Amino acid sequence: MLPPAFRKVVRDSSHDSKILCIAKHERWDCLTGFGLSRMDELEEQLDREEERAIRLDKDFDRDTRSAQLYGFMEVPFDDSGRFIVPEYLAELGALDEQVFFQGGGAFFTIWNPAKLMEMGDDWAAAKAACKALMADADKPKRGRK
Repeated sequence: MLPPAFRKVVRDSSHDSKILCIAKHERWDCLTGFGLSRMDELEEQLDREEERAIRLDKDFDRDTRSAQLYGFMEVPFDDSGRFIVPEYLAELGALDEQVFFQGGGAFFTIWNPAKLMEMGDDWAAAKAACKALMADADKPKRGRK
């Protein structure tokens, strides 16, 4: 379920539609999510990466990189934030029953908490937030047995 704070950002970024774009993160064992407006930036990113490769005299395959950048899935979410992660993306992101949403800005990440805990010390704040949310989720809810 897409947390409330993320729902508004994604909806605003997706031209007021309830569409979430999901892809495998390039470097980390997680997924990345963003709104449709990010598509406007992808051609510019391709141009920047190609210019940098030329400047550094490195190989750059624009077609391959384009396929990577545009290799996301658009998935709808409902008013309560429910959405279905395509099975192949869940496998690529090593997602299990519990997930943790991290970040903001141009994109956010969707983690299997166990994979997040394997990350280095740079991720201490995210790990602490994830642990706190997991502990809170394990607490009995009022009115439930």
